[in-house]
Amino acid sequence: MLGAICHGIERCMPLIILGVAAACLLFPACGLWVDPSAVGPLLAVIMFCMGLHLRVADFKMLALHPRDILLGCAAQFTIMPALAFALGRLLGLEPALMAGLVLVGTCPGGTASNVITFLARGDVALSVGMTTVNTLLAPVLTPLVTWLLLRTTVDVEPWEMMLSIALMVIVPIGLGMLCSRYVARHPGVTALTPSLAVLAICTIIACVVSHQAGQILHSGWIIMLAVVLHNVCGFGCGFLLSRLLRLAPAKAKAITIEIGMQNSGLATALAQTNMPQLAMATVPGALFSVWHNLSGGLLAAIFRRWTEKD
Repeated sequence: MLGAICHGIERCMPLIILGVAAACLLFPACGLWVDPSAVGPLLAVIMFCMGLHLRVADFKMLALHPRDILLGCAAQFTIMPALAFALGRLLGLEPALMAGLVLVGTCPGGTASNVITFLARGDVALSVGMTTVNTLLAPVLTPLVTWLLLRTTVDVEPWEMMLSIALMVIVPIGLGMLCSRYVARHPGVTALTPSLAVLAICTIIACVVSHQAGQILHSGWIIMLAVVLHNVCGFGCGFLLSRLLRLAPAKAKAITIEIGMQNSGLATALAQTNMPQLAMATVPGALFSVWHNLSGGLLAAIFRRWTEKD
């Protein structure tokens, strides 16, 4: 029974996230019980769940697919940050929203991209490899690229951001990997962790949307447009890049999805922790979490029809 419930939560993840966001936007009291300071620990829970599903053997993929993984990593930390910065300037976003959108762009891909790649019948091993490497590079590249893009408009402390990422991402993933051998002997626990991660994501979204509901409704259309364009253009650039390199469909799907989908929970947590003076900086990450799950599900349905023969 519990397994069926967890499976249902995973399958309905986009709709659940959308429902939580809509409810907290229309009825902000729904999520006001979550203190903003809980965003960081909630992200750590998500990263711990990710670590439970990683094995040392997963890192062998780096030796098997070095070119593809390095290509995906390079694209991740150049295309998405550049798109975020360009869209922010083009749409004339205020500094807080600009900072939040750039943070989304400079963050690595998340576990959602691995799920969507699986649903799209893409190269899951390549997707996991890119997510893992991007996440390990994030403590250095995310603060560095963010500082390079925002240093003239917003105060960014790269060293503090590096520490935040280490505490919220690297340490929990490491602990998850240490515990994975024990958890592997209890399949029921492993089955629960994806649902736990979904609930943590929903709680983060509920917190941000409820506390910023008034400002989201006031300027919601412009930031929603920025988020949608950022995600869709990321998918488009990833697809064009993979086609130019004549990659096989399975690899092209993985790279397209990995580039377009971000660890928006990390972006939200970093904005909350490192930019407390910019309250609205948490909004782009929360909205991206809602949107990219919906668009990713749609893209997976389209990609499932694309095979080597096509």
